[in-house]
Amino acid sequence: MKPAVLVTATATLAGTAFLAFVAAPAAYDWFDGRHQESASYATGTAAKEARPSVPRWLPDTAADISYTMKTTGGERLLKAKLPTTPLPPACKPLPADQKPKDPQLQATWFPKDTTAQQATHRCDLYYAYTDGNTLYAWQHNDDWIASNKTAAGH
Repeated sequence: MKPAVLVTATATLAGTAFLAFVAAPAAYDWFDGRHQESASYATGTAAKEARPSVPRWLPDTAADISYTMKTTGGERLLKAKLPTTPLPPACKPLPADQKPKDPQLQATWFPKDTTAQQATHRCDLYYAYTDGNTLYAWQHNDDWIASNKTAAGH
């Protein structure tokens, strides 16, 4: 084999490997992440004033709000310090016949090991649980779509 052909073949193979193992995953992460927005707010009032998608059931007096949302769907994550231990009145115990869904998003401030089984309540479209006075809640895209279809009369 000629040296020039060997160099060309090696360079082509290296370029293909780079695309497969570095560029493609990086592009996927960029593409997937570009539709995700996160913000922090001092209070529930500030969060609801700044972003209409923050749930209205969040108490105005909630503090240290962290919120992540997908701009292309209904996926949401929410963390807040509640002024009192009980959940807001809009949050009802999860019905025994309702199968909760796992969170679809991740955020550094949201426990990575959170699963559907931890949900104890349903706050409108959100699944929720508390750890002390810290509320963790998430909204699943499928529930959001179903709610929008119902509201539109479909």
